[in-house]
Amino acid sequence: MAETETNPLRRPLPDGIVPEGEVTRTENRWIAIVLGMLGVMMAVIVVTGVTNALHPPSNVEIIDPTTLHLGGEFAESNLGTAAEPDGSVTVRLIAEQYNFVPECVRVPADTPVKFRLSSADVIHGFLLVGTNVNTMVVPGFVAEVRTSFNALGDYRMPCHEFCGVGHQGMWAHVNVVPKGRFPHLSTTERTSCVQQ
Repeated sequence: MAETETNPLRRPLPDGIVPEGEVTRTENRWIAIVLGMLGVMMAVIVVTGVTNALHPPSNVEIIDPTTLHLGGEFAESNLGTAAEPDGSVTVRLIAEQYNFVPECVRVPADTPVKFRLSSADVIHGFLLVGTNVNTMVVPGFVAEVRTSFNALGDYRMPCHEFCGVGHQGMWAHVNVVPKGRFPHLSTTERTSCVQQ
């Protein structure tokens, strides 16, 4: 047979139609690519899960929620705002159904502020409206958030994680005062803006 002759049993395909064998090969290539991508993603998830379980990505401090109010950092005498030797302030709060203790804290403007919180019962949320402060307060752990306030005034502090039937009433606030009006505390004194 000459090269110009064609197989009489094989008809030429109309324009635009791809032979079935090539379609199958293309589909198999795409299946292999998708399965490879899924395999890579699963490997990343497994490796990340194993390594982060060994080395948590954030500050994790464990505390006993059943005794946190009896002594140590979250004892009643340690709650509120405390001045630190470096000029910053630390605010310690306990979230419990259905309030924050204390309900109001006073901090100076233009000063580094560190909020340290723990929960005595269920998961709560800590949000300072109008700022980027937003975290979950989980029983058994200490949540820590750092910020500073440039504007004076009261910042509302709602619980934004549903914590029970009284959740909608769980509000507190942070009172930001000028740095000069903030009482100069020793590192052992605490302050809040709750009226005595």
